[in-house]
Amino acid sequence: AQLVDSKNGPFWDLKFQDKSGIIYGRLWHPQSLEYENIPSDKIALVKAQVRSYKDRLQLVVEDLKLLDLNEDRVDLSDLIPSPSRDPKELLIELEELCKREIAYQPWKRLCLRILRDKEIREVFLNSPAAKSIHHAYRGGLLEHSLNIAKLCVSICSLYPQLDKDILIVAAVLHDIGKGWELKGEISFSYTDEGNLLGHIIIGLEKLEKFFKEAKDLDKELILHLKHIILSHHGEYEFGSPKRPMTLEALVFHYLDNLDAKITSTSKIIQDLEDRDWSSYQFFLDRRLFRPISTPNSGDNKKGTDIKRCLLPLKDEEK
Repeated sequence: AQLVDSKNGPFWDLKFQDKSGIIYGRLWHPQSLEYENIPSDKIALVKAQVRSYKDRLQLVVEDLKLLDLNEDRVDLSDLIPSPSRDPKELLIELEELCKREIAYQPWKRLCLRILRDKEIREVFLNSPAAKSIHHAYRGGLLEHSLNIAKLCVSICSLYPQLDKDILIVAAVLHDIGKGWELKGEISFSYTDEGNLLGHIIIGLEKLEKFFKEAKDLDKELILHLKHIILSHHGEYEFGSPKRPMTLEALVFHYLDNLDAKITSTSKIIQDLEDRDWSSYQFFLDRRLFRPISTPNSGDNKKGTDIKRCLLPLKDEEK
């Protein structure tokens, strides 16, 4: 919220968000004078009219009441985006995938030991995978990690020369530092630790005790895993301490980026409604277009509602 001066008197420039998306609003003068401060990251009960301004919908606020998360019994699941499934179910699926797909027993034992750690489980169930770009909701870290683990399994069936076991372990562990890098209930911000160190370094620090306890794992294997985690952002300008220098590290970087891009871009496309072009997306350095997609086989009736698809994207810092 921002109080803006104008010739007709100050007004509040507002941004509202729930799990369906974002909409901007205005609280005009003289009613704006009733509010000395409208803090950010608060839950509000709003009465407003929907108007169109420069081809964009906005709310003209008539009444605004700030709510208390506990006293007003607010259900955050109605307001905040969440994974497509219950995070507890996702965690079970991730554990089962590790049991089924990791062949080398020392890797499997390490992965399951970490996933069953109480503090790590809480991190997976409650942490986002990013502040705002992709999987930016509680359980988003878990959903992102599971998606990449599945991608690792799929790509290894096409390229059997890849070390599937280490790729799956990297998928589970690569972003674990997000649990300490980000904080928040309604929206997320960086902790001091997150700003000063970043999730990659934090994650390796949190994992070190598990690596030391894994006496049956060759030090060279752990070194390779650390390199994959350190280099998964791909380039220095995207926050990667190292660039990928093994085949698995390079592949993992692209899989990580693929899941992030598909997730973030899908949301943008879905929010377009009937518009063919998105607004300019700074993290992609472009606008996005929603073309018509090929009709399903046998579904060639005139007037059929046709679904839309996406464009390929570039790297960015997550």
